[in-house]
Amino acid sequence: MYQTLTNRLREALAGHIREKYGVELAIVLERPPRIEMGEAASPVCFELAKRLKRAPRQIAQEIANGLGRVDGIAKVEVAGGGYLNAYFDRAEFWSGAQAEASGTEKLGAGRRGAADQKTDSQEWLSRKIIVEHTSINPNKAAHIGHVRNAVLGDTMVRILRHTRNRVQIQNYIDNTGVQVADVVIGLLQMERVTPLWVKNRTAEPQFDYYCWDLYAKTTNFLAEDKARAAKLRGETLKSIEEGRGEDAEVAQVVADAIVGCHLRTMARLDIGYELLARESEILHLKFWDAAFEMLKKSGAIQLATSGKMAGCWILPWKEEENSGINTKGAENAEDTEKTEEEENSQDKIIVRSNGTVTYVGKDIAYQLWKFGLLGKDFHYRKWPNAPQGQTVWATTSGRNDPEAPHFGEPASSVYNVIDARQAYLQKVVAAGLRALGHEKEAERSIHLSYEIVALTPRCAAEMGYELTAEEAKKPYVEVSGRRGFGVKADDLLDKLEAATLAEVQQRHAEMEAEEQKFTAHAIAVGALRFFLLKFTRNAIIAFDFKDALSFEGETGPYCQYAVVRIRGIRRKAEAGATNVEVTKESASRLLEGAEGNSLWELLVAASSLDYAVDAAIATQEPAFVAKYAFQLAQAFNNFYHKYHILSEADEQKRAFLLRLTELVEAQLVRVLGLLGIEAPEKM
Repeated sequence: MYQTLTNRLREALAGHIREKYGVELAIVLERPPRIEMGEAASPVCFELAKRLKRAPRQIAQEIANGLGRVDGIAKVEVAGGGYLNAYFDRAEFWSGAQAEASGTEKLGAGRRGAADQKTDSQEWLSRKIIVEHTSINPNKAAHIGHVRNAVLGDTMVRILRHTRNRVQIQNYIDNTGVQVADVVIGLLQMERVTPLWVKNRTAEPQFDYYCWDLYAKTTNFLAEDKARAAKLRGETLKSIEEGRGEDAEVAQVVADAIVGCHLRTMARLDIGYELLARESEILHLKFWDAAFEMLKKSGAIQLATSGKMAGCWILPWKEEENSGINTKGAENAEDTEKTEEEENSQDKIIVRSNGTVTYVGKDIAYQLWKFGLLGKDFHYRKWPNAPQGQTVWATTSGRNDPEAPHFGEPASSVYNVIDARQAYLQKVVAAGLRALGHEKEAERSIHLSYEIVALTPRCAAEMGYELTAEEAKKPYVEVSGRRGFGVKADDLLDKLEAATLAEVQQRHAEMEAEEQKFTAHAIAVGALRFFLLKFTRNAIIAFDFKDALSFEGETGPYCQYAVVRIRGIRRKAEAGATNVEVTKESASRLLEGAEGNSLWELLVAASSLDYAVDAAIATQEPAFVAKYAFQLAQAFNNFYHKYHILSEADEQKRAFLLRLTELVEAQLVRVLGLLGIEAPEKM
């Protein structure tokens, strides 16, 4: 509701200024620091004063006097040296907020301007946004860093869909890359097992855990002889890319099995996917060949004929294009294939001298397909053994399933959720699009980057890792998949659920065992997802069990408990319900004066979800939504301690307080849903 009125006010101001002064201006609206100063303020008169060479306060007074009625706005006043402060009609706001919370507002209301509302439903249906997230190398178990990626991507999907965008969720499966090759080397060259042994082993529990340890062992093995490692990797990669021999057979078995493990892990966090875009099909269906020809024909890439890159196809790269990018970080990033060529800073290599394609080359082809610029499409099949309740499609080189959705429809924009250490590579992909003349698509290729997830020393010790005295003194301990040091996602969830189950069993011994498990799971998932979302994407997170599971402070359980508390109030109120109607007149009366201001602030807070959502989309920062959830829960808890709702003697006031409480509940449930968090009935 807050966003509805601010959009309306913004349009009215822009139209009035255009008509009266002949000036087009973007209207900025701010939230005043105190409720006595109104609900929205604009500094537009200061910018207008520069153009008209007049005093801003004088202009502000003219606008306030001449603006006319704006639905839902009680008045506009001049403040300070020329601010325009808007005061909402509290009774109208109350009615609108009730309708919004119940979902009875019309499509488009509050999300777009009045002029756009008539075509809103057609426009949002025509726009397709792709969000590619998770994209874990299918060579070992998922770890906590991968969970941050998946939670960020999944939350961005929920936020974009809330604003009526049509979003397609893709998970890129790098099943022909270096990491899979390393596991194949470990199995066939170190362990000396057969392809049949590998197939049988994938049917056993925790195959991803087995590969976690094997990958670390293989890394150490290959580090002993770099020349031999380069030869083994090159030969294995070529066999995998060409789909021949035992190397390719084992690579496919391993990758498919690990992907299944990853899907089950993420399903525990209520994260799913619509399409698994496999790298093997980019090669086998000649996506790369088509992109390669386009790049060569346009002159976007060149064949190096001398120096260390001789025989490689490279994308020329100007220094200024790379300013501010930590290429060392990109080269050394864990689980990227860039490390094999870090000495020459060869991230801009598209095809290696041995003919194999780099990650960035295949990614350019994939990005061209996302925008409908490649002239080719995948074949599709349903992914076997998808998590219960999910339908997942995957690309295939085999027969196309005629029932498959039309995944190849061009996207209007693409979000790639990839960690910050790969910023350089994402810039290379965008540079490839630009070199082909696709400037608009390059701009709409959004790198939703994020920093690493580390562990507090206390958390690392709780997970069973031995720390040196020096590590124990650090604020956080970094994880490393190559060294096998880190928190596997399933281990983390198991530990969180065990801790919450013990607490639930102690507090609610009367619960059935299944309900106890469900409640513990909801709290554990809420704790983890909120912890990973409350920090801005550029913040390094140091995960800690105690901090995440706390019922106090800025945590998921704190927000969930606010909902549980409200439901308790509602159950008791329903037992003695009197069906007293809250009229606009009574709401207006109760929202007046000093006490009314306190209630009004909670009402405005409960009606500001879309304001937080818009901020999250504009900045590509889901933390805005997590912050809003916490602030609303905090505002309700302050309200709860101040007002004795159920014992209020004034029936009209009691009914109003209950309706306000239910409004807060509806909005808290809605915002927690955007964060992928469910509130249990009891905690």
